[in-house]
Amino acid sequence: MGINNYFFIALLGCCLVTAIPRVLPFAFVKIVKLPARLVSFLEYLPLCILGALLFQSILVVKAGVVTFDLLKSIALIPTILVAVYTKDLMKTVLVGVIVIAILRFFF
Repeated sequence: MGINNYFFIALLGCCLVTAIPRVLPFAFVKIVKLPARLVSFLEYLPLCILGALLFQSILVVKAGVVTFDLLKSIALIPTILVAVYTKDLMKTVLVGVIVIAILRFFF
């Protein structure tokens, strides 16, 4: 078995190991009816995950001191405004990327 064959088999294995935990829950939810209370709880997960990623990106911890990354904090303002008014994830992401790119270009 050559390096190329080993690489492709390893790549296929990695794809399966990555895909199974992501696809299996969706297949499971299609088959099993979840209680309404659990569904209500699960609806908040994407918001919580995005919030955690957002604060992890904005907050900077150095030597035990927590500060804000100024450029990212400034870019957050128009991004949140677009998110609130349009409720469109694609527009929100585009505005965030464009604003941070412009800020990094000038500063």
